[in-house]
Amino acid sequence: MIQTALICAALIAGGAALIFVTFSTEPTAERDGAVRQSASLVDVTQGEFGSFRPVIAAMGTVRPAREIALSARIEGQVLELHESFVPGGFVDAGEVLVAIDEADYEVALQRSRTNLEQALASLQIEQAERSAAAADYQRLNRELPPDRRALVLREPQGRAARARVEAARADVEQAELNLSRTRVEAPFDAHVLSRDINLGSQVGTGAALGRLVGLDTFWIEATVPVSRLPWLAIPDGDEQGSSAVIRNRTAWPADAVREGEVFRLIGELEGATRLARILIAVDDPLARQGDPARPRLMLGEYVEARIDGREMADVVRLEREYVRADDTVWLMVDGRLAIRPVSIVFQDERYAYIDEGLAAEDLVVTTRLATVREGLRLRIDEKDDAGPDGPS
Repeated sequence: MIQTALICAALIAGGAALIFVTFSTEPTAERDGAVRQSASLVDVTQGEFGSFRPVIAAMGTVRPAREIALSARIEGQVLELHESFVPGGFVDAGEVLVAIDEADYEVALQRSRTNLEQALASLQIEQAERSAAAADYQRLNRELPPDRRALVLREPQGRAARARVEAARADVEQAELNLSRTRVEAPFDAHVLSRDINLGSQVGTGAALGRLVGLDTFWIEATVPVSRLPWLAIPDGDEQGSSAVIRNRTAWPADAVREGEVFRLIGELEGATRLARILIAVDDPLARQGDPARPRLMLGEYVEARIDGREMADVVRLEREYVRADDTVWLMVDGRLAIRPVSIVFQDERYAYIDEGLAAEDLVVTTRLATVREGLRLRIDEKDDAGPDGPS
């Protein structure tokens, strides 16, 4: 028993000695004073220096430049209608669209002409009587007061006769005018939007006949922020307005566009949005001349306008997505990140135009970094064959 205990004690002592030797001879780790910092892999691009015209995007509604509501100026029965005077029809300037029964107006004209002849005859008779009265007055050889002399010489009767002639002539002119109004003509080349009468309709003075719009030009009433107005050329006199490209991405083919020009600034903000309103003129809106494949503008249509702004010189153009918070850009300078503030003259949908803080040769970091701090080590992927102007 004692022998067994001694053997166990010897084994325990031997194991403890072995463990002590093992830990006492283990190599110790030493802390390196220099900490290695890995460089972030990034892509870079460069801005483009020069003169550019920013593109100002706007949405607007198509309106007619010329629109009239035809109405009757006399009363009567409709006897004829132009075959193209139907909704959707096209009529030329001067064509008779509506003919109203003219019988009553011809009779009225004849009556007024007869009255004029009678007035002229009465004037001639009065002139003869006045000549006879003047001869009698000379034979009387007496000087009368002015008022009595006027009566003796029949001056009031002469003025009354001349007034009746003038009134009869006015009646003739009015009768001729009423007769001409039995024919309602198109005042300009027009597209018919509506017709409110039919053959046999009885119309009165002021009755609606139909609506016409001009064919030469439609307007697009577009809205833009007030801050964009200084960059638009709005004509005043002979100045040409900013050009615009019109699209309707939902209704037209992908490559279909119409061209227009900024025409006027409306001097009132839109009530709900407080945006400025401009008019863009589009010639031949219904594509009746030139290429018939051009899309036709429809009144009330909601379209997109991309307007060329005024030219800005000596600026660097950079994609907007590379402008960071607080108008800064990330640059790669000597392999490290530099956060540089820039002065932005203008921003459109795609680009920022910078006049201070960025040069064309600067390398702009396009990669989104998880950690952003001044002096961060950067490196460009050497396998990227595109170079500094590569993927963005």
